[in-house]
Amino acid sequence: MRRPTADFRRLLAVRILLLAVAFGLSGLALSVAAPPARADIIEAHDLVMAGDALRTRIVMQLDGEASLHWFLLRAPHRLVVDLPRTGFAIVPDELKPRGLVTNVRYGKISEDHSRMIFAVNGPFTVDGISVVKNESSPGYRFVADVVAAPEAAFEAALAKQAGTAPHAAAAADEPVKTGPEAPGKPFTIVIDPGHGGIDGGAEGVSGVVEKNITLAFGLQLRDALEKVGKYKVFMTRDDDRFLPLDERVRIARQDDADLFISIHADTISIKGIRGATVYTVSDKASDAAAAAVATRENLSDDLAGVTIPDANQQVADILVDLIRRETHSFSIRFARTLVDQLSNSIELINNPHRFAGFRVLRAPDVPSVLVELGYLSNPKDEAELRDPKWRTKTIDSMVRAIELFSVARMRAGG
Repeated sequence: MRRPTADFRRLLAVRILLLAVAFGLSGLALSVAAPPARADIIEAHDLVMAGDALRTRIVMQLDGEASLHWFLLRAPHRLVVDLPRTGFAIVPDELKPRGLVTNVRYGKISEDHSRMIFAVNGPFTVDGISVVKNESSPGYRFVADVVAAPEAAFEAALAKQAGTAPHAAAAADEPVKTGPEAPGKPFTIVIDPGHGGIDGGAEGVSGVVEKNITLAFGLQLRDALEKVGKYKVFMTRDDDRFLPLDERVRIARQDDADLFISIHADTISIKGIRGATVYTVSDKASDAAAAAVATRENLSDDLAGVTIPDANQQVADILVDLIRRETHSFSIRFARTLVDQLSNSIELINNPHRFAGFRVLRAPDVPSVLVELGYLSNPKDEAELRDPKWRTKTIDSMVRAIELFSVARMRAGG
């Protein structure tokens, strides 16, 4: 069979076009038109998320340079990143929740654009997001840092987003509502009863378990503070549940706490030692005993299978860098006030204000103390810790210390 000549093909095309016009089938002309050239697909691979409940870094390799657009969504809290048309070669293990990121979704949203959605555990801010060229290998990398933050900070970021990037707000799947902050924010306290769930903590001479002592004390302290009528009080736990140490810190930051108080009751091999101790954070312990206490408390995550290796120097450096001098100064100020008030009502250990590297005290912007109420290994301390009258007078002293500290903070404008 002979191939149609060029003249015949041209004539056939004209007849098809005339038939299309005659029958109102103009769409036929579109269907035979050549499709527009599409941009090359960028390949994305090797997604890595590293960090903890305070700060998480997201890194993903790209085989080409890519412009990106990002915005925030609430309910739940999410970071949304729009990329050019991208092919994702991400393995399931890379999508497992890590640090602040609880879920990752990705896919094509149009012929020319793709989207990634990172669900975040609570309010956060974006400390940096960019695409940069790799220094020692081909390609580029996407890098984003998300940091746990109070709800007010997240709302402020949403408000800025709505004001400076209307297209971002329009892309949200729920409306962005903004408004003035409530005047006269109440002084906010987060009470952290130590241990819980699978991690019972220390055990007393009569078998009493630390997690129960701290929870009973924390709930009574909460009730006493709420009775004052001018504080906003949150609990990291109000029942017998396990919470990783960094999750306790995240709760304090999420609730925009002005003060974080972690409650514990220790044991020691020397039965004669007794009395309460107030700790503030430091990279260098005040003494060997303080270092030992911090080590035991920091192992809580390991006991429940949530291991954060101390050898992870990158995460450790980030945490150290985040500890601001002003916050540390306020922590010390409250610790001294608390020791002064407690000394009028209960037994304190020698040198009752001590410091060590407690992970639970490492919130960068929340003054924090850890109170060891006494030693469960000492029969007298254990009996007092179980005594409602002793708890009441101890809590009265703590409420007075919080009152003095909150007034000083307000006068200082912080």
